[in-house]
Amino acid sequence: MDATKKPLLIPPEFSNYAEKHEIFQTIEHLIEKLIISQPDDPLQFLVDVLQYDENVPQIVIQGAPASGKRTIARMIAKSLGCVHLNSDHLTNLDFSQVASKPLNSQKEFPTDLWLKMIKEQLKKTNCIEKGWIIEGFPSNRSQALAMQIAGIIPKHFVLLDAPDTVLTERAFGKRIDPMNGDIYHETFDPADDIDVAMRLVPDENSTEPAMVERLRLYRRNIEGVADCYKKIVKKINADQPKADVFSQVSSYLCSSKKSLAPHTPKVLLLGASGSGKSVQASLIARKYNIINVDCDLLMKQSLFEDSKTGEAMKSFIDTKMQVPDDLIMQLLRKRLSQLDCVTYGWVLHSFPKTRAQAECLKNSGFEPNRVLVLDVPKDTILERLTMRSTDPQTGERYHLLYNPPRTGEVKDRLKMHPEDQEERVIDRFLTYHDHIEDVTDFYERIVQHINADQDPHTVFECIESMIVNPLPRKE
Repeated sequence: MDATKKPLLIPPEFSNYAEKHEIFQTIEHLIEKLIISQPDDPLQFLVDVLQYDENVPQIVIQGAPASGKRTIARMIAKSLGCVHLNSDHLTNLDFSQVASKPLNSQKEFPTDLWLKMIKEQLKKTNCIEKGWIIEGFPSNRSQALAMQIAGIIPKHFVLLDAPDTVLTERAFGKRIDPMNGDIYHETFDPADDIDVAMRLVPDENSTEPAMVERLRLYRRNIEGVADCYKKIVKKINADQPKADVFSQVSSYLCSSKKSLAPHTPKVLLLGASGSGKSVQASLIARKYNIINVDCDLLMKQSLFEDSKTGEAMKSFIDTKMQVPDDLIMQLLRKRLSQLDCVTYGWVLHSFPKTRAQAECLKNSGFEPNRVLVLDVPKDTILERLTMRSTDPQTGERYHLLYNPPRTGEVKDRLKMHPEDQEERVIDRFLTYHDHIEDVTDFYERIVQHINADQDPHTVFECIESMIVNPLPRKE
C-alpha cells in the first residue's frame, strides 16, 4: 500500500458478510468442538457438527436440597422443549450389567458410571436436536472436572440457593407421589387432585437428621463445583415464589456467553440534541481506540476545505435548507470506508435522523452492530442547553448550574448560541421524537435504550456493558 496516494477505501461488505453469517464465531465453535472431541476423522466430524443446530439449550441446574431444582428444571424443559435428565431418567438406561441395585442417590455410584450414563443419553438424537438440562449433577468438584474432561460442557449453569432454615422448613412438608415421582409440598405446592393428595407419602430424606447431613454435604462441595463453572454460573435466590425463580432463570438462559471471535465495534449513538452523544462518543472512542465519526463535524470540515461536496452543501446551508441525504452520504461513505474505520471500528452520531437516512446508510453497506439510544426527558434537555453559554474572549464554555463563571465580569460578557434558545431547543426535541420511533423500528433487532439522565460516567458504564456483552436475544 502506498501511503502517499489517496486513502484506501475498503468496501464495507467484507466485514458485514462475516458478521451477518457469524463466520468467526463458527470457526471458533468448530475449533472448540474439535479440541474437546479429538475425533479420528476431523473433517467428517466437522461436517457432522455443522449439520446440527448448535443454538440449543445445554444447561446444568444444581442447588441445595429442597431448593426446588427439580421443579424449575421441569419448567425449563417444558418451556424450551429440551430433554430433562436426572437420576430417575438415567436409571431407565440399561446399565444392569454394571449396577447391582436401583439408583437412589448420586453418592451410591462412582463418577465414571454417572458419566457413562449421561454420555449415553446425550448421544441420542433428541438431546442433540432439542438440547438438554441436567439436574443435580455434578455434586462435587471431581465430578465437575470429570464432566469437563469428558467434553460435557454446558452453556449455562444455574445454582439455586436459600438459607438453611428455609430449606429445612420446605423439606419437612415435602411429599412424593409414589406412582410418578411428582413432588408436592403441604404448604407451598399442595396437590389439587384429591386422589393424588391421598396417595402422597413423606420423603424419607426430609427428616431433620437427614436434612442436616444433606445440607452439610452440599455446603462442603458446592463451592468447588461453582468454581469449575465460574464463567457461566448464575446464582439465584430460591427463597421466593417459583414463578419469580423461573422468570430469573429464563432471563439468564436468554443470555449468550462472550465470544473470543474477532469483533469490530460499529456503534451508532442516537439521541436528542443535548442528550450527551458527543461526550459519550468521545469516551467510547478513547476507551476502545475506535474512530469518533461526528456527521455534523464532517459537514463543517467539508465546508472549510472547499471540497466539491462542501460547495454543493453550502448553497443549502446558506439558505437554511436541509442538506440532501445523498450529499451527506458522500461524506460518510468516504470516511467510514477509510482504513482506520474498517480496522478499528467506529462510533457514529448525528446521523441518521430519519428512517430514510437509516436506509441510505444500510444501502451503502454500513450496518452498525450496536445501536444505543440515549433517552433524556425534555426538562433535562432544556436545562442542559438553554443555560449554557460561551465567553467570546476566551472561547471557554460555561453552564449556569454545572459550571458557572467565577467572576461577574465573565458572566456579563457571556453569549448564548442562537440554537440554544428555548424555542429552537423545543423545536429540535419535537422533531427528534417525530422520527426516532421509525429509526429504532428500523434497527429493532439490535437497538438498546439507556437512561442518559444521569452522570456521564454512569451512562458510559451502561454503554460499555452493552458494547462488550453479546446482544440480548429478542423474544
